[in-house]
Amino acid sequence: MNTRLLLFSLIFFTSTILLAQAEEEIEIKTETGTLNGTLIVPEGQGEFPVVLIIAGSGPTDRNGNNAMMTNNSLKMLAEGFLENGIASLRFDKRGIGASASAMTAEKDLRFETYIEDAQAWSTQLKNDPRFDELVILGHSEGSLIGMIAANGVKADKFISLAGVGRPAADILREQLSPQPPAVTAMTDPIITTLEQGQTVDSINPMLNSLFRPSVQPYLISWFKYNPAEEIAKLDCPVLVLQGTTDIQVKVKDAEMLVSAKPEAKKVIIDGMNHVLKEAPMDRMENIESYNNPTLPLMSGLIEAIVSFIMVE
Repeated sequence: MNTRLLLFSLIFFTSTILLAQAEEEIEIKTETGTLNGTLIVPEGQGEFPVVLIIAGSGPTDRNGNNAMMTNNSLKMLAEGFLENGIASLRFDKRGIGASASAMTAEKDLRFETYIEDAQAWSTQLKNDPRFDELVILGHSEGSLIGMIAANGVKADKFISLAGVGRPAADILREQLSPQPPAVTAMTDPIITTLEQGQTVDSINPMLNSLFRPSVQPYLISWFKYNPAEEIAKLDCPVLVLQGTTDIQVKVKDAEMLVSAKPEAKKVIIDGMNHVLKEAPMDRMENIESYNNPTLPLMSGLIEAIVSFIMVE
């Protein structure tokens, strides 16, 4: 075997063994079932900073994947932290993966449910003597969940990774704006009513996927939070990270968050998309990276986060 190839194989094998030794499956009990996660702790004695990684919206699991895509973005984050002496916990949201049994009925689900879950994980980490600093990192929708949870548990640091800077109702209006006027004429009044905290009884069947009666209480609970207002409440160092080729969240969102929290550190990574990989703005090419688990994280991402955690 080629010497260089043999050396690479040995390094890869050793790294895999060390990662397996460092991983620990942990759980927390809730009223509706058990939540499961993966804790990774560096080898050695002493206390470590630990990052709670909160996944984004939809059926996204602890690794950043769902049934339609596998990119391993959050798993790669955790592995990058390990290589830099930082512990991490990533978990399956209730209803997803190994936490599927903890899902409550859709009509009973609230945005606060996810906040409470993040706070429960945070409390468990804060009570673990192996860790001396709790950092909460929220990706996409997890950013808003994370900043509210961070304020509640008094986290030591908070990181918004591709997090929006506007209320969810505004984002939804923007996403629906390309639709024909007849569609937005139906959706705009529904969104406004939900913003006011009221449900809508009569929904056109074509809109059930968005506004079915069972999901409306969740939307009401979500719409009432403004990320810019929530990040301003944090009394800890804040890092706002955003990629320039993200086709889901814009650089202007990062700017809105930093405007609300001027002392926050802002890092804009040129060429990084929503799943934290290098990608062009072309939509089809960009989306290809959503289902490429071998594509590494964007260069400079881990370094920016590690610098914030270890130096700031």
